[in-house]
Amino acid sequence: MIKKCLFPAAGYGTRFLPATKAMPKEMLPVLTKPLIQYGVEEAVEAGMHTMAIVTGRGKRALEDHFDVSYELEHQIKGSDKEHYLTEIRSLIDQCTFSYTRQNEMKGLGHAILTGETLIGNEPFAVILADDLCDGNSDGGVLSQMVELFNKYKCSIVAIEEIDPSHTNRYGIIEGKEIEDGVYMISNMVEKPDPANAPSNLAIIGRYILTPDIFGIIENTPAGKGGEIQITDALMTQAQKGMVLAYKFKGKRFDCGSVEGFVEATNYFYEKSTEQ
Repeated sequence: MIKKCLFPAAGYGTRFLPATKAMPKEMLPVLTKPLIQYGVEEAVEAGMHTMAIVTGRGKRALEDHFDVSYELEHQIKGSDKEHYLTEIRSLIDQCTFSYTRQNEMKGLGHAILTGETLIGNEPFAVILADDLCDGNSDGGVLSQMVELFNKYKCSIVAIEEIDPSHTNRYGIIEGKEIEDGVYMISNMVEKPDPANAPSNLAIIGRYILTPDIFGIIENTPAGKGGEIQITDALMTQAQKGMVLAYKFKGKRFDCGSVEGFVEATNYFYEKSTEQ
């Protein structure tokens, strides 16, 4: 059973400046909830209750959000506004939150390696909060991936089909489909030019990783952009054993871009009015 979920949250969010000058991008609200809260709720739904968050300078708001605000609760206690805190209090009561800092921005692989001290020697999930996902009747994306992990016991990345002209924005996989929507990876390329991309199957911000990934990352040289790429480490893992890619069921919004953030806001607003 996977108990821990890692949230790399040390990035600067430069595409949302000046809003992210003093506020973490993970705290940007879609309707009334910050992006990272949606991610934590997805992890809890998948059976995880230990949240490991890799932060950086200027990210104290993340810690404050997942803590009790006694003054605020005292002010609204007994009022018609008290219910607004029900969801976040439930998460605080259910989960344990731990934090460590990534002192240098050396890529996603390095951010995941920084979280090793919080994870230990066990399989774990990774959520990138600015990839906001909404599952379907099969459950959230992470719940779907946990079910697959219980069957295959190996690292898994979530993928979706993208416009082939956008391959230079993503890690792209190549592989053999071994069951509906499940691929055994034979190749992974970080942000290839469309002309050189092996497919249009792009990795999005959901992973389940086995703990040997930490040792592999430690021995992975800097790749694209001078950063330690998780795709390079996963390719090594795939060559030594097996890594799967899963075409998840549901919708995903790139809330690291203004366009995707607006799309997500409209989508969740319409969904809220239908309930």
